[in-house]
Amino acid sequence: MTTKNTIYSFKFILICICSLLFSTSFNMLIPELPQYLSDLGGSNYKGLIIALFTLTAGLSRPFSGKLTDTIGRKPVLLFGAFVCVICGFLYPILTTVSGFLFLRLFHGFSTGFTPTAITAYVADVIPQKRWGEAIGMQGLFFSTGFALGPALGSFIKLHYSFNVLFYSSSIISLLAVIAFLNIKETLIDKQRFTRQTLLISRHEIIAKEVFPAAIITFLYYFPFGVILTVIPDWSSHLGIVNKGTFFIYFTIASLVVRFVSGKVSDSYGRYIVMKIGLILLLLSLLFLGFFITKNQLFIGASLYGAAMGILSPTVNAWTIDLSIAKYRGKAIATRFIALEAGIGLGALFSGWYFKDSVTTIPHLFFICAFLIFISFIYLMRYLKRK
Repeated sequence: MTTKNTIYSFKFILICICSLLFSTSFNMLIPELPQYLSDLGGSNYKGLIIALFTLTAGLSRPFSGKLTDTIGRKPVLLFGAFVCVICGFLYPILTTVSGFLFLRLFHGFSTGFTPTAITAYVADVIPQKRWGEAIGMQGLFFSTGFALGPALGSFIKLHYSFNVLFYSSSIISLLAVIAFLNIKETLIDKQRFTRQTLLISRHEIIAKEVFPAAIITFLYYFPFGVILTVIPDWSSHLGIVNKGTFFIYFTIASLVVRFVSGKVSDSYGRYIVMKIGLILLLLSLLFLGFFITKNQLFIGASLYGAAMGILSPTVNAWTIDLSIAKYRGKAIATRFIALEAGIGLGALFSGWYFKDSVTTIPHLFFICAFLIFISFIYLMRYLKRK
């Protein structure tokens, strides 16, 4: 730490920059992949674009959690970012539907590894009483990549080609790798990597102590999988040329809220902030379902982004609160398993329900709103039992 009163050490700033580059690299593909898959003749498989990505991300979480706790944060950071480098160069080569779907499966290893190690790294270099603030700030950089990526990706596709888009993704992820190389390891008792390290027992998959946070995470990320799948087509239906515009509004709102939400949860408690976030998320999904003009979509995106900006750093910090310090990587991985499961099943369900019929999209928002209502009830019952 540079001073007693700041979290903004060189280590923390560098990991935030790495988060921005990493997030930008894979998110820049999202708004254009549905059209790309349709051009390949795979329009019936749009739900798999996100679902396959999150499947491997979720399945790899137990491994990334264990490796983060054993061989260190830095190798796990590097591996995930390097997967993005490889995939960007392979998309222009594997140009069949099956080849594309295989790459989406492989690409998921990136978010299966890097975010787990990033969160553990932040918890290592920041005092416990500032975790909410620090995770919110690191999430702000990650979310900036979520806005910058889709907008940049759509701009590149509009003015150049899909191949230039894929190569650009690789270059940005390579910059993330270079930045990660300058990160100093924070795990004290590191072990050498062996094949035995990859052996996972059933006790190493899920951290039971963070199960409540994982349930909440699954329920509020299910709508995110739906949105990632249908918003590109919904944007086209509403006459929006740049399919990343929704995500710009979403992320700007999220960023504004993240400046204060994590810090507020440190000061006033995680539970009150989570309640506010879930209520706002419920209202935003109802808004997106009822109001279907271009400008109303942007308002809905802003409300949704604000809600996610409240929930994400708060639930992440709550997960670390509940975790056992020695197994922090496993705890963080458990939450991310729930996150990937929510996104993946949301994408899979929406792809099955959507079937290229835009009239079904408002129905999906209402279904998602009901799930958020369930998550709010679960949180209230948890607090009553606590």
